[in-house]
Amino acid sequence: MNVQDKPRAPHRAKPPGPRAVPERAARTPKKRRGTGRLTSVLLGLASAALGLLAWTALAGSGINGFPGPVVVARRAGELIADGTLFEDAGASLKRVLTGYVLGVALAIPVGFVMGWYPLVRRLMEPWLQFFRMVPPLAIIPLAIVLMGIDETPKIFVIFLAAFLSCVVSTFQGVVAVDVTLVNAARVLGARDPQVFLGVVVPASTPFILVGMRIGLGASWATVVAAELIAAQGGLGYRMQQAQVYYDLPTIFVQLIAIGAIGLAMDRLLLLAERRLTHWQERR
Repeated sequence: MNVQDKPRAPHRAKPPGPRAVPERAARTPKKRRGTGRLTSVLLGLASAALGLLAWTALAGSGINGFPGPVVVARRAGELIADGTLFEDAGASLKRVLTGYVLGVALAIPVGFVMGWYPLVRRLMEPWLQFFRMVPPLAIIPLAIVLMGIDETPKIFVIFLAAFLSCVVSTFQGVVAVDVTLVNAARVLGARDPQVFLGVVVPASTPFILVGMRIGLGASWATVVAAELIAAQGGLGYRMQQAQVYYDLPTIFVQLIAIGAIGLAMDRLLLLAERRLTHWQERR
């Protein structure tokens, strides 16, 4: 055999190495995030400025007794200086947190049980929907008659508002879990506890957090109404006292305090939602 006829080993192409990512492309997502945050801050400041301008325009339009931002700010400084605003905010916040935490703590397991077991859902859902149609404010007189005028009836109606808002979202989240995911987990050998913890709980978490945010708003609305009826302190109580003396600046201060505290709590829940559901696609 001639040397030239000797078969040669096939040429093996070298696998392509990792391509270097340009530094500009690597920094693009960070720049976009930074630009998005800056845009959000600027839009928030612009919205606040527009709100103050609209408020000032309403105050100068001749509406009888309508206070402007300067008058309300001066009254807020007086209430902060003598400690009244902090005492009222602390009393209302304590009631809201107590009733809200108790309501959410009970609503989540009840919602999971209702969503996981159809028989339990059929038994309990009509009652839940029935009580959801009854505003918690309508139960305040009954709660005062049965429980007295101390903190118990106020916390109870807040608990009821938070529970009804969160339990519906929780069991709807469990029901909305994709059946394909559950069946796939069972095919792979997962048992019910593993399917529940590994598939159902993560998939229903966004629904639970939405229900918690709705329940938070319902809790603040309920506590103000409860304090208007029977209380010895709190933001709603101070508004009632200011109404008697036609003290509109004080009413505005209490309204702003309620909105500011509620907004801060809602932002904390929104931050927790983003951390817990970072896997979820967003627009």
